[in-house]
Amino acid sequence: MKKVLCSVLALALLVSAAVLFASCAKEEATPTLVCGITNFDPMNYKDADGNWTGFDTEFAQLVGEKLGMEVKFQEIEWPQKYNELAAGTIDCIWNGFTANSNEEDGTARKDLVDFTYSYMLNQQCIVVKAANKAAYTAPASIADKNVAVEDGSAGDAYATDQVKESTGKIIDAASQISTLPEVKSGAADCAVIDVLLAKSMTGKGDYADLAIADVELPAEVYAVGFAKGSELTVKVNDAIKALDAEGKLAELAEKYGLENSYLLDTAFAG
Repeated sequence: MKKVLCSVLALALLVSAAVLFASCAKEEATPTLVCGITNFDPMNYKDADGNWTGFDTEFAQLVGEKLGMEVKFQEIEWPQKYNELAAGTIDCIWNGFTANSNEEDGTARKDLVDFTYSYMLNQQCIVVKAANKAAYTAPASIADKNVAVEDGSAGDAYATDQVKESTGKIIDAASQISTLPEVKSGAADCAVIDVLLAKSMTGKGDYADLAIADVELPAEVYAVGFAKGSELTVKVNDAIKALDAEGKLAELAEKYGLENSYLLDTAFAG
């Protein structure tokens, strides 16, 4: 009888262990999508509790739900974005990533990554002290200025092209937000950054004395960048198309005041 009881108990333990192992294996099998981001209001930024939020943050989470993937966010140094992608520390660059732009050396971004559909209209803009706004009337107005840019950004490439044959100088900052204190302090005459960020930050709070110059710069679009040949690009595109059809992305854009900038282009190819 004791042998039978021991056998029953042993069998029960084995079954329990198998169930536990299967449960753990299932949890470990949940695929993850690691998004490389920077602090970029209103696309990715931290709320009062220190959690990532913003249009791109929630957008990625919605796509993750569609694909059955757990979405994680990895803050990166923007100039290292391609290295992070190549090393596999991130699966994609999802951070207000200007797709129809070149790097500082002239290389087209579409030659470095595979882009999803574009989903947001953007453009670079010139941020200056409000008192100096009248001095900026054309793109060439920055040619002889000290210009703050996020190192490796579309603004960096644009500004570098403008000042390369002048007395101007490029001041590299760690992020687009970091360019604003440079202008406020006078260390830089102006900054070239994404207009969506500039609109959310200038003319209020710490940057009440900064303004966007009345200068029209080239139009741009945002898309998500994946490693060349990644199978995720098509899958994410399918999820994006479904979310757009459901109206969820339009609702998300309205939540963040981006309803006039959201525009899905399924014909976009980088």
